[in-house]
Amino acid sequence: MTENLSEAIREQLAGIDPRVAEQQLNDKVGIEFVELTAERVVGTMPVEGNLQPYGLLHGGANAVLAEALGSTVAALNAGPDKATLGFELSCTHHRAVREGLVTGVATPVHVGRGTITAEIVLTDDQGRRTCTARLSCLVRDRAPGAR
Repeated sequence: MTENLSEAIREQLAGIDPRVAEQQLNDKVGIEFVELTAERVVGTMPVEGNLQPYGLLHGGANAVLAEALGSTVAALNAGPDKATLGFELSCTHHRAVREGLVTGVATPVHVGRGTITAEIVLTDDQGRRTCTARLSCLVRDRAPGAR
């Protein structure tokens, strides 16, 4: 699935109201997906444009990247007839980042019928861990006709 990332992302947004599809937070913070599989979702986010007042990457931006990657790995594990809804996100910020890209890797640590939990590790350009996050998602049946 990693060869056709844009096609995979388009499939995830298929059937969503175009006004909603055009307002994705991932686009606003500059998230780019690098790898999409049920075992591992990788994405990057620029530090530039996502700073807090001290010139450091905003912790909320870390949370946005973690939730984007974790919810995607959950959705890929749940399957197309299910909806995943994040209900708990925790982030531990280990070190500050001032420039470059942050790379996140989400892997499932629990895949059940009712919940999926992912661990997300964020690193800087030097490969140093900057944040560790955990996202838990509920798994529900999609409503008939819903995407």
